[in-house]
Amino acid sequence: MPEHPQHIAILRLSALGDVCNLVPTVRALQRRWPEARMTWIVGKAESALLEGLSGVELVVYDKSTGVKGMRALWRRFADTRFDVLLHMQQALRASVLSLGLKCDLRIGYDKARAKDWQHWFTQRQLKPHPKAHVLESFMDFARLLGVEDTHLDWSLPVPEAAFEEARALTGDAPYLVISPCANPRLRNFRNWSAEGYAAVIEHAWQRHGLKTVMSGGGSPQERDMGEQIRRLTPNVEIIDAIGRTSLKGLLALLDRARVVIAPDSGPVHMANALGTPTLGLYATTNPDRAAPYLWRDYVVNRYPDAVERYLQKSPGDVTWGTRVRHADAMALITLEDVVGHLDTLLADTAEPAARMESSDEG
Repeated sequence: MPEHPQHIAILRLSALGDVCNLVPTVRALQRRWPEARMTWIVGKAESALLEGLSGVELVVYDKSTGVKGMRALWRRFADTRFDVLLHMQQALRASVLSLGLKCDLRIGYDKARAKDWQHWFTQRQLKPHPKAHVLESFMDFARLLGVEDTHLDWSLPVPEAAFEEARALTGDAPYLVISPCANPRLRNFRNWSAEGYAAVIEHAWQRHGLKTVMSGGGSPQERDMGEQIRRLTPNVEIIDAIGRTSLKGLLALLDRARVVIAPDSGPVHMANALGTPTLGLYATTNPDRAAPYLWRDYVVNRYPDAVERYLQKSPGDVTWGTRVRHADAMALITLEDVVGHLDTLLADTAEPAARMESSDEG
């Protein structure tokens, strides 16, 4: 194990939420070895999110380039030898990519957490950590290297131009961000209903005076969801930012929000990284493993119910990380679940003066 690594390589290509959960590990490594050079091999979209991350050289590997892109990356590092490679991407493509990188030590997941035979491509594996949150699994790499100071620090860079982009959409009044859709993938099933979101938007406006900003990518599924929500809320001000922001602009939008509501997706982890109060909606994925880390106590958690109903098992009988791939699972989340958690989250994160006024009114 290197005591004073001079050059650390991180291999983690995707996804947006995961790279956000990885940043505290990067910061912990930087605190331990501030003079060490750090190179992070990352995906194209994820690089745009992380651009400007202090002390880190971001090197993009676009998986759509396939073998051609791999060879280009190998040529780029032909004369480079890393002291240690932290292989944090559990995918066969990433493992093959790692073979073209010269390093003294390759560290990967322990056999229980490894997927796609990743442990065959590494020399040292993490110590077992059953039922670890994704963020903690990443931090285990720093722990294995002997890092003791593991306090959480993100310090994600958000340029002023991004804040200007966000302000142009929202103005200065307080707002709620709803990012209604997870990444549109086959059998993902992480999205709640348009009717549910519409009712929450009505509640946030009438009860808390919060207008809503809808965010998301520009896919047809996301645009369609946004249109459905708007049709269901004709009397409430909604700012539709779906497909209208850059990734840095989205960071700024989330940073300025009073609260963010979203299913298990990139935005809940982006908001979490910024310290914005975050309400995650979880039924198909286990929030104990993948909730917004700082706001785990406020997650709407119907995962145990989904496991029992659609997998006919108890939560303790399924492997860690099991997903409930059923189209009706998110329907287990009720409006009462969401507005109740929202009211609690807003009360718990109110300014002290506002809390006192609310108490006096009660």
